Amino acid sequence: MIPILTTSSTVLCPHAGLAQLLTTNTEAAVDGAPMLLQTDVHPVIGCTFAPGGVYTPCVAIRWASGAAQTKLHGVPVLLQNSVGLCLNAAQVPQGTALVVQVQTQAKGV
Repeated sequence: MIPILTTSSTVLCPHAGLAQLLTTNTEAAVDGAPMLLQTDVHPVIGCTFAPGGVYTPCVAIRWASGAAQTKLHGVPVLLQNSVGLCLNAAQVPQGTALVVQVQTQAKGV
């Protein structure tokens, strides 16, 4: 069993940009924080990625994987080990999301 991500979790892009954990889920929560869904797209603020001096920050995280069995209305919830792709404005992947803080009460598979 792996911890479920909620709006109170902390997720970063690989360049220290902070994901704004918004969700369409209004039904299932842990300690008052809604669970995140694989279909959620999270805006990123504060990314400093500038390869070769060209500023191309991560602007969003789209999730490539979620829970295999734990779902809300058929949509997988996000787990601590879910894979999120960090995308720039042209939707080009620039790395994977880093989950740095999660709740530990509710877990999924």
